[in-house]
Amino acid sequence: MSKLFLKLAFGGAVALTAFSAQALPSASQDSLVSSDVIQVAGGCGRGFHRGPRGGCRPNAVVVVPGRRCVVRATPRGPVRVCR
Repeated sequence: MSKLFLKLAFGGAVALTAFSAQALPSASQDSLVSSDVIQVAGGCGRGFHRGPRGGCRPNAVVVVPGRRCVVRATPRGPVRVCR
C-alpha cells in the first residue's frame, strides 16, 4: 500500500510541476528571417519540385507522342498543317 501511495504522490507532483516548454515561439517569423536567407518553395530550388517520395525532381516539359496539327489562316482559307 505504501508503494502505491508513493507512486501516486510522485506522479501527482510531476503532473503539477509547471514546465516552460512552448509549442509556438512568441516572436513572429518575419522578425527572425535574415536578409541573407532566400526562401525557396519546397526546398528544392528554382526549376525543381518535390516528387511523390519527397525527393527533388527537375521540372520537365511533357512531350506527347504523335502528330502535331495546326490550323493556319491563308488567303485561300484555313489550312491544316501536320508534322
